[in-house]
Amino acid sequence: MLKKIAVTGGVASGKTTVCRMLGELGATVIYADAIVHELLKPNTEIGKKVIHEFGTIDRKTLSEKVFKDPKALEKLESILHPAVLQKIDEEYARAKGACFVVEIPLLYEIGAEDRFDIVIAVLADLSIAKKRFEHGAAEYELRMQRQLKPEIKAAKAHIVIHNNGSLEDLRKEVARYLKQLNIHRP
Repeated sequence: MLKKIAVTGGVASGKTTVCRMLGELGATVIYADAIVHELLKPNTEIGKKVIHEFGTIDRKTLSEKVFKDPKALEKLESILHPAVLQKIDEEYARAKGACFVVEIPLLYEIGAEDRFDIVIAVLADLSIAKKRFEHGAAEYELRMQRQLKPEIKAAKAHIVIHNNGSLEDLRKEVARYLKQLNIHRP
């Protein structure tokens, strides 16, 4: 049975880059955010439900609405999160490769950590993460308000990868942890 690994961390910490590197090393990788994109198409059951509740599935408009209204955010998450977790389970059932990796930023916030064998938290210094984030400091702060502090995620994770250096430094750290976990290309 494939090891089921969650990759989590704060906004712009390098989760996607770590997942891409794991994919290069033979992992099957899926992204919770990509699943949300699929679910929010207008012809899907979830898309129709979100349109009914919020009047839109446009991600920018939707995020502007819900990140300013905790009740609306809670409602949206009650629609999306169970569907995302179900899709992850479906993908895992079909997965092949060295291991199965899911980038899931809100892993702890939705209580899904027990669904995984290993949790990797990717951390970056606050100043570095803010520079990486493309949508500005105010949007960064707004999104981080919804998440546990990265240090808390790190304390709960099995593995912590620090992403404050070069891509090559990060690549070496990712490869080292895969070797330590005895996960090899199929």
